[in-house]
Amino acid sequence: MDKVIFFIALSLPVIFFSKKSLFEFHSQGFTRFFSFECIILLFVFNYTKWFSEPFSLKQIISWLMLLVSLWFLIEAVIRLRRARKPDIVKVDEKLFRFGQTTELVTSGIYRQIRHPMYSSLLFLAWGIWLKQPLWYLIPAALLASWLIWLTARRDEKESLSCFGEKYGEYMKGTKRFIPFIL
Repeated sequence: MDKVIFFIALSLPVIFFSKKSLFEFHSQGFTRFFSFECIILLFVFNYTKWFSEPFSLKQIISWLMLLVSLWFLIEAVIRLRRARKPDIVKVDEKLFRFGQTTELVTSGIYRQIRHPMYSSLLFLAWGIWLKQPLWYLIPAALLASWLIWLTARRDEKESLSCFGEKYGEYMKGTKRFIPFIL
């Protein structure tokens, strides 16, 4: 029962911030919401093992994944904030404010990958799962990964319609999630 209450408590802010896209079934916000829910589920089951066996291989790999997740997020937000033009506003209520760019961002981490924030979520999901790699939580981690992939695809479709051929060329020179790999 405690896990259910904890899950609901963590889900409420996600519901609040996602409320505008929850009924837009084809938006990136819709699938992103459910990827967050999968990650919350993983966290609820694994938070008690966060610091157990601190020098085990699974914990070391988990912490590395969580640090990469944090680095990708921070780098992406910094790049997006720098690219925002204060006098030009793109209003899309389904996007978080930092994601409302009017310029195609191709510097920093965006030079290598198109979706560092979604990459961050991938590393977060698998990093949390590794804290206590239970077989029955693999479907939640896989579902989160698939939803993040689907969210990125939807974002690419929206970016193509917004930035046109410039984004198409950018796609050809970058990977989706992991530099030089994927």
